[in-house]
Amino acid sequence: MDMHAVTASELLANAVGELAGAPREGLGEERQSRWRGHRIVRIGDAWHLGVLLLTEDRVLATAEVLRAADPGRRGYTAESARERAARRALALRGGFGEGEVAHIGWSVIDVAAVDAGGASGPLSVIDGVPSVRWSSAGGWMPLEAYLRERVRLLRDAQS
Repeated sequence: MDMHAVTASELLANAVGELAGAPREGLGEERQSRWRGHRIVRIGDAWHLGVLLLTEDRVLATAEVLRAADPGRRGYTAESARERAARRALALRGGFGEGEVAHIGWSVIDVAAVDAGGASGPLSVIDGVPSVRWSSAGGWMPLEAYLRERVRLLRDAQS
C-alpha cells in the first residue's frame, strides 16, 4: 500500500519535466492603448494539454484558443464568424505570427488549494485522487492518467 498519495503539484511538475523540448503555444493578453489600439499581445508560452496550459511555474485553465490571421475581405454570413476573424486579427496586430496559436482569457489554477484537498479551475481532489474535469460536459478523470495521455499526444505530434 502506497503510504504517500501523489499530489497534483507532483504530477504537474513531472509532466513539465517530460515536456521539455515539446512544442509550446502562445499565451496572449488583450491590451488597449491610445497609440497602439486594441490588440492581443504575447506574454509567454505554455504547453497545451487539453483543458490545461502548463508553464515552468504555473498551471492555467484553458479558455479561448485562436489562430492569428488576417481577416482579409471575406463575406461572413454569421456574426460569430466575423467576430472570430476580428479576434484573430487582434492577435496578428499584437505580434503573433500568421497562423500562430494564441490562448486568451486563461486563468491561473491554485494548485496548492488542490493539494490541500480543494478545487481550482478544472482540478479537484475526488475520493483522495487529484482529478481533472476534461470537458465542461464531461466527468472527472484522474489527473495522472490525463497528463500521461496528453503528454504522449503532444510528444507524438512533434515526431
